[in-house]
Amino acid sequence: QLQASGGGLVQAGGSLRLSCAASGRTFSSYAMGWFRQAPGKEREFVATISANSASIYYADSVQGRFTISRDNTRNTVYLQMNSLKPEDTAVYYCAAGGWFYPSTREYEYNSWGQGTQVTVSS
Repeated sequence: QLQASGGGLVQAGGSLRLSCAASGRTFSSYAMGWFRQAPGKEREFVATISANSASIYYADSVQGRFTISRDNTRNTVYLQMNSLKPEDTAVYYCAAGGWFYPSTREYEYNSWGQGTQVTVSS
């Protein structure tokens, strides 16, 4: 089970930190990812991190502005979002992968959180 939190309303240029708490699995054994879905658009990949944090990948649109991290002692993955833009407005979902290595592909994630709304005003 995944529980995402930390969304909200922020002005362009501002920051937010999303958290996703996991339970019911051995958190430290699998990769985690963040995806987002804007109104009228398909869900898209944002960032992913391997089980041991050694491998991290970002979508080009967030590279240099967002940082994914995880704390395996707290069973939590984070997404620090800086320099937010109106086009970052979306529902953000955390997801747990089926194995150790990170992935940018939705179908390689088998558990999903409920989503948290991020709204960036111009």
